[in-house]
Amino acid sequence: MDRWIVTGGAGFIGSNFVRHILDHTRAEVLVFDKLTYAGSLESLKAVEDHASYRFVQGDITDREAVRELFADFRPTAIINFAAESHVDRSIDGPGEFVNTNIVGTFELLEVARHWVAEEPDQRSDFCFLHVSTDEVYGSLGDDGLFEEETPYAPNSPYAASKAAADHLVRAYFHTYGLHTVITNCSNNYGPLQFPEKLIPLMILNAIEGRDLPIYGDGKNVRDWLYVDDHCSGILLALKNGRGGEKYNIGGHNERTNVEVVDRICEILQEELPPSENPNLAASDRAVEHYKDLKVFVTDRPGHDRRYAIDSSKISSELGWKAEHHFESGLRETVRWYLANRDWCGAVSDRYGRQRLGLKS
Repeated sequence: MDRWIVTGGAGFIGSNFVRHILDHTRAEVLVFDKLTYAGSLESLKAVEDHASYRFVQGDITDREAVRELFADFRPTAIINFAAESHVDRSIDGPGEFVNTNIVGTFELLEVARHWVAEEPDQRSDFCFLHVSTDEVYGSLGDDGLFEEETPYAPNSPYAASKAAADHLVRAYFHTYGLHTVITNCSNNYGPLQFPEKLIPLMILNAIEGRDLPIYGDGKNVRDWLYVDDHCSGILLALKNGRGGEKYNIGGHNERTNVEVVDRICEILQEELPPSENPNLAASDRAVEHYKDLKVFVTDRPGHDRRYAIDSSKISSELGWKAEHHFESGLRETVRWYLANRDWCGAVSDRYGRQRLGLKS
């Protein structure tokens, strides 16, 4: 029986992954999460009664807690989603990113390698899968794609902390023989994403008749990946990925930020016309179209211009492909946020959607 520890499983991608594997595998799943501002048990309510699911609150930087977790649960794999993940917050306070993303990953690796050494019957089955980001590669020009061999060139404290963690994971394979796999993904979107990120922030602000702040000229390009497609790629990498390898997972859906915001506005115009939106009716702002709420604000310091991922390795080796086109995935996402305002309210009390990440 597969027994998988999912760190950070109460966050956006982690909670979607937990739901995905409980739907598609027979694995026993233990979520280990600190429940910081962006992690919530509300995101795991759909699985809280599942017979194969357990939750333990804890911090990945606490080696003794992680060691006890391994001894009790005896995992066949650990999937590490636990991370501080918002670039703007890393500009305001990089220390938490260094602690969680680098030190936390180190503590997990240390416990895993010692546990495998003490449990030799686990050596051939155990996998340490580390979930990372395309931001470790830096910024692309107008052409080209990030490949697995692209040199690392992180430009934010967040990206630098994830790059360091990637290097540690790689080193533990080559130095200690720990079976590790790294995945680097493009920008995720979909249900259960904390509203500090672009797409949920724009959806919720528009619904409430608030400004839609767009950094700089809005022409920064991101490659968008629907979260369930990302989860299917991670599962394939976990089950069939080669030890010591890394796999890029991208959506092949490049859009400028302003294009994304415009499309959200167009979808909302159809799903909740301004004339039927009580928040806009009660406002003294004359809003005929959600696009009227757009404002351009001072750019993020060190804002990478373009990301785009080459997913050919995971496609050719493991047979992965994205099932969602950006258009259909974005509409599903908008509809989810419209239908799940209770979830939004439950998690948003820890964040007022204020601007973060401006150098003082």
